[in-house]
Amino acid sequence: MVSRSSLVVVNQSARGTAELIVECLENEGVTHVFGIPGEENIHLMEAISRSSIRYVLTRHEQGASFMAEVYGRLTGQAGVCSATLGPGAINLLLGTADATTNSTPLVALSAQVGMNRSFKESHQGVDLVTMFGPAVKWSALVATPGAVPEMFRKAFKLAQTERPGAVYLAIPEDVEKAPAADGQEPLPVNVPRPDEPSPGQVERAAALLREARAPVVLAGHGAARADAGPALRRFAESLGIPVATTFHGKGVFPSDHPLALGAVGFMRHDYVNFGFDRADLIIAVGYELQEFDPVRINPSGDTKIIHLHRFPAEVDAHYDVAVGLHSDIGRSLDALAAAVAPRNVTAPREGTAPSGVAAPGGVRIRALLAAELARGQKDNRFPLAPARIVADTRAALRRQDIALVDTGALKMWMARLYPTYEPNTCLISNGLSTMAWTVPGAIGAKIARPDCRVLVATGDGAFLMNSQEIETALRLGLAFVILIWVDDAYGLISWKMDLEIGRNVDTTFGNPDFVAYAESFGATGYRIATANELLPTLRTALAADTVSVIACPVDYSANLELIESLGDLDESLS
Repeated sequence: MVSRSSLVVVNQSARGTAELIVECLENEGVTHVFGIPGEENIHLMEAISRSSIRYVLTRHEQGASFMAEVYGRLTGQAGVCSATLGPGAINLLLGTADATTNSTPLVALSAQVGMNRSFKESHQGVDLVTMFGPAVKWSALVATPGAVPEMFRKAFKLAQTERPGAVYLAIPEDVEKAPAADGQEPLPVNVPRPDEPSPGQVERAAALLREARAPVVLAGHGAARADAGPALRRFAESLGIPVATTFHGKGVFPSDHPLALGAVGFMRHDYVNFGFDRADLIIAVGYELQEFDPVRINPSGDTKIIHLHRFPAEVDAHYDVAVGLHSDIGRSLDALAAAVAPRNVTAPREGTAPSGVAAPGGVRIRALLAAELARGQKDNRFPLAPARIVADTRAALRRQDIALVDTGALKMWMARLYPTYEPNTCLISNGLSTMAWTVPGAIGAKIARPDCRVLVATGDGAFLMNSQEIETALRLGLAFVILIWVDDAYGLISWKMDLEIGRNVDTTFGNPDFVAYAESFGATGYRIATANELLPTLRTALAADTVSVIACPVDYSANLELIESLGDLDESLS
């Protein structure tokens, strides 16, 4: 039996569970929470308002999840999004799943019906923990105030530990407003330290490298997350090995480096794939299978693979690992380079490739990509050629500026042709390949990296799915550019239909006046009428202190032209 006096002591507690949750968030270094409040989490909202954390009110919970995802991707610290129960929480699910499949740390919080009615049919009550379960690393209900410190520490630890991803916590409304027990405090944050690779595994990998005649490096998202760019460059230069990247790995090895091959993953046989056709060894650095199917680089499944990552590779018939180094990626690269005898490589002069480079088709591959971009830069057709839009976008942005590339036909052009010089400056969703993440994502990018210029490259289909977040950006005083590739259709699906069935079925639609639409929010709108208008308009918009929307018509007949040209490449590179 509980005494009356003990009840009085608990009820007079100076702080509630909502305050304890906020203390846990601050303890994890959280500076922003993105979301929309609801009736069931008003105590949490009030506690946040009295903390060091800024609550970013969004216009849709899905937008909040994308903002948190991009913030997490750029900082390496879990982005946090929040919502009320039921429909609000469900709206967080897409960005949460996108974060997990894109290996990005995120913590999603939502209200839930109180424990006093969770066992029965109840208004707005759905099993959110089960719903989020397949899309996250951990999904759980905070069933008691006493669990808060441990559950929040576990949530952030799981979200940020390799392989990073999303975590979901549901907070019942009666738990959120309950008093916190005396003595409860956030738990200390323990940060994993870099670990050294196994000497035995390093020697096994070095033996394969010594025997290889045409090795190729494939650098993926894990290399970017690990900040392994400098180590990767040392490795490639010391051994004279060419480097291709995945879409997520773009920039971890600069596109203008003499050993750069470009990005792989566009089609079964793009320019870069010919480097892998001639390879007898693939050094996969931070590559994850969800980035693209390894059959594209190892169709016969018989090329030897060295796998460098913090964790073992997924099982795949076309990704049969000969040697795995499961430790800090940068340290593994340095150790492996030191263990391999020099491959008769002379240190490169600036702007040149090392002598003795084992670069299968590398010079020719780089020349083909450069020539395609140069042709695009001179292509004055209207509507604009995709390569022209890519070239002008690159010319308008600095090396460190950030382009967020939405999913659609434009993603294929940007991923292939957009030169990228630093990691996480060309952001692409290539795990879930979600549409409409870029406009809200730009808000997360500007908060994470306020000194960078930010450009959204989006199709007209994706743009209207989350364009309401323009108001959020303007309210926050953020400036970025939204470049809409306008073709009045779902262009990528049209492209696939043209290839497979020879016609389009239900892929076209009408559009509003994008200039008037932008101006209705208070943003600035531009309409491109000739090819030569795009670059100066981009420069003007990027220099402005507001959100700018540029509507640029695109001619996607170039898609089929590209397919025809790629079909002729096999003999030209043989």
